[in-house]
Amino acid sequence: MSVPAHAGGASRVGAPPVVEARGVSKSFAGVRVLDSVDLDVLPGEIHGLLGENGSGKSTFIKVLAGFHEPDPGSGLRINGEDVPLPLAPGAFRDYGMSFVHQDLGLITSLSVLENLRLGTFSRARDWAIGWRRQRADARTLFEEFSVDLDPTARVADLDGTQRALLAIVRAVHEMRTLRGGARTGPGMLILDEPTVFLPETGRRQLFSLMREIAGGGSAVLFVSHDLDEVREITDRATIFRDGRLRATVQTSSVTDTELVELIIGRELPEHGGEREDVAPTAADATVVVDDLSDERVESVSFALGDGEVLGMTGLLGSGFERIPYLLFGAFPAATGTLRTGDGTLSLPAMDPVKAIAHRMALIPADRQSNGSVGSISVRDNAMLQVIDRYTTWRGLSRPQLARDCQETLDRFDVRPPIPGIAYQSLSGGNQQKVLLAKWLAADPRVLLLHEPTQGVDIGARAQIYEVVHDAARSGCAVLCASSDYEQLAAICDRVLIFDRGRVARELRGADITKDRIAHECYTLADRAVPAGPVGPTEGEGDG
Repeated sequence: MSVPAHAGGASRVGAPPVVEARGVSKSFAGVRVLDSVDLDVLPGEIHGLLGENGSGKSTFIKVLAGFHEPDPGSGLRINGEDVPLPLAPGAFRDYGMSFVHQDLGLITSLSVLENLRLGTFSRARDWAIGWRRQRADARTLFEEFSVDLDPTARVADLDGTQRALLAIVRAVHEMRTLRGGARTGPGMLILDEPTVFLPETGRRQLFSLMREIAGGGSAVLFVSHDLDEVREITDRATIFRDGRLRATVQTSSVTDTELVELIIGRELPEHGGEREDVAPTAADATVVVDDLSDERVESVSFALGDGEVLGMTGLLGSGFERIPYLLFGAFPAATGTLRTGDGTLSLPAMDPVKAIAHRMALIPADRQSNGSVGSISVRDNAMLQVIDRYTTWRGLSRPQLARDCQETLDRFDVRPPIPGIAYQSLSGGNQQKVLLAKWLAADPRVLLLHEPTQGVDIGARAQIYEVVHDAARSGCAVLCASSDYEQLAAICDRVLIFDRGRVARELRGADITKDRIAHECYTLADRAVPAGPVGPTEGEGDG
C-alpha cells in the first residue's frame, strides 16, 4: 500500500479546525471529571492527547462519540459548524468522525463481518443483506491492510491483537467511506490507546494509516501513554491533568522531561538503583515450579522466594506470557508441579479455585474481559475477594463495607474515588488500581502479574510499581510477565528471558537494564538453549 509522507505542520492554512471544543465539562455523581476544556484539532494534523489515567481524556472522547452527555454550557463546532450537544448515538458518523475506543467497541458475540459492517448495516435501507458479497468485500479489505482475519469468525474467539486490528481496520475504512460520500469537509479519526495490543508490525502499519489520513487533509486525534510513539507520530500534543487542559505544545519543541512534568505535575519517584546479585535457594523459595509444559511452553523450571520480584519476558510468542495463567490454572498445563508452603500441587490438575485457596492472585493483561465485571460498581469489584468478611448471620454489613471500600480507594489513589460508579467508567489505570486493591486485600502469598501497566499512564505506572514493591516488602512472592523492558528493569530482582517456549537466560543485579533485556531478547534466537532449570537452586552460581 502506497502511503504519502506526512510531516508536522501539514494543516490547511486558513481552514477552520476540524473539531473545536469550547468549555466542555462532564460530571459524575457531582464530581467534575472534565472541566471547561477548550481544544482545537486542525485539518491535516496528527494531534496527541496525553494525560494520566483519570485526567479526562477518555471522557472527552466519549463526549465526542455521543456516549456521554456533557454538562450544560459545553460547546462543539465541527468544520466551522455548530453541533448540538449531546450527540445522538451514532451521529458522529454524520460529522465525519470515526473512533477506536480503549475497549475497542466490539460485540464479542457477533462475527468479524458483523462487527466490521455494523455501522453500515444500521444505516442501510436495503431489505436484505448480500452476505456473500459482504464476505468477499471484507476479505479484500483485510488483504489490503495485510490483516489475517476470517470474516465468519466470532470476535469472542479472537486474541487481543486480532481484535485491535479489526477495530482499527473498521475505523479507518469507515473514515475513508465517509470522505468518499456526500459529506464535505475533512473528517477526524480518534484513536484511544490503539497500540496496547499491537505487535511492532501492527504499530508500524497503523502509523502509516494515520499519516495517510492526515496527508489527505483529515485529522487524527491520538491518545497514547507512550512518549516515544507520541514524539514519532504527532505534530502537536495537548495535555490533560485533573480534568483540565494544561497545555498544547508543538511535539518537536518539548523534551520528554517537560512532557512528563506537564502530564503528572510532579517529579517521578526513583526506582531501581543498586541490586544485590543474590537469589533465594530452592529450600527457602516460596514457589518452586518443575517441568511445566503445555502446547507452547516446554519443561520450564524455576524458583521464587519470599519478597522477590521475578520478571519473565521474551519476544512475542516465546511463551513467557503463558506462565502466570498456567500457574493459576486459567490455562491447562500438560505437565508440571508447583511446590508452595502448602505442599506440592499437580499443575495439570490446577484451577483458579485451588489457586485462590493456596493464596495465589492473578492480575491478567486483559483486565476488562478476564479480571473484572465492568457493568457492576467499583465497590463490588474492589471488595469481591473479601466479601465474606462483611457477612454476618444478619446479612451483609453494608456500612462497614462502604467505609472500608472508601478507605481502599483513597489508599490506592483511585480517581474518581466514588465506590458506587460503574467499574467500566474508570480509566484504564484506575481500573488496574482497583484490581490490585481487590487481590491484595486477600493477603496473597503469590502475586502473578501479566503486563500490569499495559495502557497505564506514567504517573499511575509509578504508583503501581510502588504497590508491587510494597507487596514484596510485606513478604509476597511476585512474578511479573511483561514485554515492557523498562518496567522489568524498574521492579525486578531477577529476569528470566524466554525463547521458543523455554527459559534461555537469566539476568540478575546490574545486568537488569532496559537495554540489556532488549539485547538478550533479540539475540537469543541464535543461541543454544541450556538444559535443565534456570533459577535459584542450592549452591548455584550466576546464570
